[in-house]
Amino acid sequence: MIEPIRLSFEVRCPPDHAFATWTERTSTWWPGSHTVSGAADLEVHFEARVGGRIFERTPSGEEHDWGEILAWEPPRRLAYLWHLKADPRDATEVEIRFVGAGLATTRVEIEHRGWERVREDAEGRRDANRGGWGSLLPHFTDEVNRFASEGHE
Repeated sequence: MIEPIRLSFEVRCPPDHAFATWTERTSTWWPGSHTVSGAADLEVHFEARVGGRIFERTPSGEEHDWGEILAWEPPRRLAYLWHLKADPRDATEVEIRFVGAGLATTRVEIEHRGWERVREDAEGRRDANRGGWGSLLPHFTDEVNRFASEGHE
């Protein structure tokens, strides 16, 4: 078994706000460097149901699949198969829990697992994804805080 990536951090908002920022306002914080097309002004979509797609849509209408929803339990839990920029047969699993941690605070717990399904250089891909999470999550945190500070609780 290849060790999962486990991350945990807190944001200053309730779980429903954190969940919605992750799934409904993804386009506002997801960097173009973490997409298939790299197109400016693309939209990221989470189809809000088990079996729903996660995909990007460019301004010209081109779509690129990133994954498939495995669990949709707003505002507490989200899980999905993940194959951004990879063969879908090598999809890993991401599970995110949004846990209330006091007044207007949420602990976000991420487990990215299933690396043994990756057919080539699974440990290298896991290590690259660890770096990807490190560069991605500050964008999420900034957007959660920006949106909350504007009074959009």
